[in-house]
Amino acid sequence: MSRPLQRGVSGVRIPDCNNHDVWDSQSKDKTEKEDLDKRGSSDHNSPLALRFPLRLFLANSSDSKYGNGLTDNGFASDPFMVGTPRSRLKLMLLSLKFSLVFIVILALSGSFWWTISISSSSRGHIYHGYRRLQEKLVSDLLDIGEFSRGPVRLKELDLCSPEFENFVPCYNVSENGDSGYSGGNEFDRQCSRELRQSCLVLPPVNYKIPLRWPTGKDVIWVANVKITAQEVLSSGSLTKRMMMLDEEQISFRSASLMFDGVEDYSHQIAEMIGLRNESYLIQAGVRTILDIGCGYGSFGAHLFHSQLLTMCIANYEPSGSQVQLTLERGLPAMIASFSSKQLPYPSLSFDMLHCARCGIDWDQKDGILLIEADRLLKPGGYFVWTSPLTNARNKENQNRWKFVQDFSENLCWEMLSQQDETVVWKKTSKKSCYTSRKPSSPSLCGRGIDVETPYYRELQNCVGGTQSSRWVPIEKRETWPSRANLNKNELAIYGLQSDEFAEDVDSWRAAVQNYWSLLSPLIFSDHPKRPGDEDPSPPYNMLRNVLDMNAHFGGFNSALLQARKSVWVMNVVPVSGPNYLPLIHDRGFVGVLHDWCEAFPTYPRTYDLVHAAGLLSLETEQHRCTILDLFIEIDRLLRPEGWIIIRDTVPLVESARALATQLKWDARVIEIESDSDERLLICQKPFFKRQAS
Repeated sequence: MSRPLQRGVSGVRIPDCNNHDVWDSQSKDKTEKEDLDKRGSSDHNSPLALRFPLRLFLANSSDSKYGNGLTDNGFASDPFMVGTPRSRLKLMLLSLKFSLVFIVILALSGSFWWTISISSSSRGHIYHGYRRLQEKLVSDLLDIGEFSRGPVRLKELDLCSPEFENFVPCYNVSENGDSGYSGGNEFDRQCSRELRQSCLVLPPVNYKIPLRWPTGKDVIWVANVKITAQEVLSSGSLTKRMMMLDEEQISFRSASLMFDGVEDYSHQIAEMIGLRNESYLIQAGVRTILDIGCGYGSFGAHLFHSQLLTMCIANYEPSGSQVQLTLERGLPAMIASFSSKQLPYPSLSFDMLHCARCGIDWDQKDGILLIEADRLLKPGGYFVWTSPLTNARNKENQNRWKFVQDFSENLCWEMLSQQDETVVWKKTSKKSCYTSRKPSSPSLCGRGIDVETPYYRELQNCVGGTQSSRWVPIEKRETWPSRANLNKNELAIYGLQSDEFAEDVDSWRAAVQNYWSLLSPLIFSDHPKRPGDEDPSPPYNMLRNVLDMNAHFGGFNSALLQARKSVWVMNVVPVSGPNYLPLIHDRGFVGVLHDWCEAFPTYPRTYDLVHAAGLLSLETEQHRCTILDLFIEIDRLLRPEGWIIIRDTVPLVESARALATQLKWDARVIEIESDSDERLLICQKPFFKRQAS
């Protein structure tokens, strides 16, 4: 340890008249001074001097040529005398020291006054920014802990009990009824009160792999769905009655007049619009249809052959579900309810809305359900309603029918035709119609309320979609399949350039080709295709229902259709990412807005293929749910022996593979390109059978 520095000399004597004393004193002082100069210079160069810089600034400024401050003549010297070069140098150094001290004091003072002058709002921003950094750090540490503990946590996953075989989180009609929900609101989705599922759902005891498309469209296995013989044979909608039941199968094909009825019914609707038959609906601008209360999907199954895409929606049903049976047939469907919330579709999404004895009382709730139907319809779109109410005999029902007629007129719908119980309206193509309505008509939504894509928001009592830049009549749009390729003006609505869109199309075309080259040897392992041979005999198409969890522009959907794959795709746009769902619907596809930290509104064992490109990166950035949560939900949605394709960054794909292995999925990581920072994870869900009790 360095010794304390000694600066200056104490005990200096005042000289008297004795010259010897003076000489002795001067000699002694000169010797001491030289010694001090040596020690002083070494002090200034020592590390300790650097640690205490104020000592350098405040060093004894009275040090002169002699240690005691006397001149050669014995008189006290003036430290401020500038007569010699050494004195001027000392004065300059002293001035520099004082200047440095002044600058330090000034800086400290300014910093102090700036600190106390910060406004309370500025302090709030600084505090919240600090808190965000803290939360981000904690979240990152938790993620690191989760990845390191992943396999251990997954060992705790159990198999769900048999009552979970058809479990759909967020829908509990009996619990909602006990909580006071009524008037149809008990069917609403209530995810905020739902505990996340933490077990793996097994199929029923006698579950069988569905028959492949197109055979599976007409025949399904009874054990794969929850339905009773009484529910099959009971009266209901038109398509509900078109079923035949044997010991193991439900058949939707027959030579009976019932099945001829679907074709006749579709032909009737086309004629009411002014077309020759339903195959001409495409030329009239119709491509996507929302089928409300769809029965078991026979209307959409028939129109599929005319390249019309029908999305079935119906309430959650614990048994005999319309949605579950429709999906089992390989047709688009999801759980959704016309009750108190807006559906998670964009405004101006569908070319036609269809309701055949769908159970919706359109005259109730002051017509607000008709307003929601209007929001979903594209300009120039069609609303088709088949109901006994349209041919009412008693006065009460006649009044109800009169209300629907008047209200539809106030929405600027034109009634095209009525035949028997079926009525067809056409939504206006001109915004000017809304200015010439009756004063009692519903008002137009303002820009603050007219949300492009609401997410289960409360129903609005105003006409939506009129503020949208997507207000284009269906007759002025390109017909299918040209509609899938948006033109320059349509892309400009979404802030996209033609070259950017074309690059996305080419990228997904190559990706699908790559996917198929990887999947084909696995899918067709029991039915190998040799060079020059035709496609293997059925099951030639192992994929029908496809879920794209992060659809972006819908490029994956488009590439599958261009490759002539017999699939339909549910395009999901996560609420945590950019919203291109309106673009997807404008291309003639179907999709929905969804929060992947919540359960998807469908039954277990729905999809043959689940695709997730960039989803893990998107969701883990938000830190609202974990990869494990996503994988448990994917496992619920996927059919036994179904496939998962995950495309993401290398670290996330490796973490996902570890989780997939723990879920007993057959998983393999595949390199995309040598210089790419992304990887593919291809997994297959095993077929675990529950043992009969």
